[in-house]
Amino acid sequence: MSSTASGKTSGANGTWRNWGGNVAARPARQVAPASVEELAAAVRRAREDGLKVKAVGTGHSFTSIAATDGVLIRPQLLTGIRRIDREAMTVTVESGTPLKRLNAALAREGLSLTNMGDIMEQTVSGATSTGTHGTGRESASIAAQIKGLELVTADGSVLCCSAQENPEVFTAARTGLGALGVVTAITFAVEPLFLLTAREEPMPLERVLAEFDQLWAENEHFEFYWFPHTENTTIKRNNRSLGSERPVGRLAGWFEDEFLSNGVFQVAQWVGRAAPATVPAIARISSRALSARSYTDIPYKVFTSPRRVRFVEMEYAVPRAALVETVRELKAMVERSNLRVGFPVEVRTAPADDITLSTASGRDSAYVAVHMYRGTPYQAYFTAAERIFTAHEGRPHWGKVHTRDAEYLARVYPRFAEFTALRDRLDPDRLFQNDYLRRVLGA
Repeated sequence: MSSTASGKTSGANGTWRNWGGNVAARPARQVAPASVEELAAAVRRAREDGLKVKAVGTGHSFTSIAATDGVLIRPQLLTGIRRIDREAMTVTVESGTPLKRLNAALAREGLSLTNMGDIMEQTVSGATSTGTHGTGRESASIAAQIKGLELVTADGSVLCCSAQENPEVFTAARTGLGALGVVTAITFAVEPLFLLTAREEPMPLERVLAEFDQLWAENEHFEFYWFPHTENTTIKRNNRSLGSERPVGRLAGWFEDEFLSNGVFQVAQWVGRAAPATVPAIARISSRALSARSYTDIPYKVFTSPRRVRFVEMEYAVPRAALVETVRELKAMVERSNLRVGFPVEVRTAPADDITLSTASGRDSAYVAVHMYRGTPYQAYFTAAERIFTAHEGRPHWGKVHTRDAEYLARVYPRFAEFTALRDRLDPDRLFQNDYLRRVLGA
């Protein structure tokens, strides 16, 4: 479960706010370049004026990774597909393109990404720069599907990188946190459009945990949602299908995905925020509201779903072997506390990849995401959850709430020094620095 609508600029003072509403910034100026040349010129001008530079997509990060009091670059005019190479099976897309537009355009061309997250509102550069992922046994994050990158570096030059060209930059910049430059275009690997069959059903938490290794091994894409204060989960299994399309019916889709998952859930969150004592009872009802269903459709219509209820989120990647113990500890913590948690906990997996600061870098990973409704105090819950995650050498999602710093991150990322050395080379004067990067990467 991740965020949906976009970050925004409000008021005459030019205050920028993220989607979750927990981060605000007042940049000295905002620019929306219409070309790579205009973007490079904006970077050079900022450098001459002594201003820092950050690019922001649709504001779906809950951290201040995009916040700046310098120049805020908005890439909404850098959109669209540059080219499709059917021989190499790649697509090159402008950095400001929303994933939903990319997915729809690829489908029209009979193509698809191999895997994706569960929302598609983010820009391609924002999603990959922060390590956005879905769930997969063999298929990894969106960034792991990148075959080439173009970025504007601190001196205003345009750098192209791939496994063959500037490979050391390519290894790091696929999940670059905005620290190495401003991404202007991304080349993704694609494949012929395929069908996925989704099976969603309730399952007791203890059964899910007891059979987790088997459920993971038997399904290409497995995830589950546990409802705190209950013993209940909803599991989702997505596997490739050779059959015909059997999409969710329009009425059934509206009822379950909009009315129940967004409309009724929104009301439940309002009630829970106003009267926290009702949360456990609401959780028991919510965990039984969705019935089992199965459907077959093209990938983005199966992987993604609308998320209109706003929230704040923390997510950590732990070693996949530590997942069951981590969830059991999280459940025990909620049960012995006075916390009232109205949002389900989401669990997904990813195979190890070779991206320097990917949360799955070098190790098979499981993701545990905790959420609280926007406007509800979340610090006590997130602090207690983070204590559990870090005890298992968890790696925080770069775009979600966490309190870790460079000292901790250097311990859990074997290639951390490799990334910071590259940053020293590409941005020695820290043009792309902000408070968040100072904390997580060091000064």
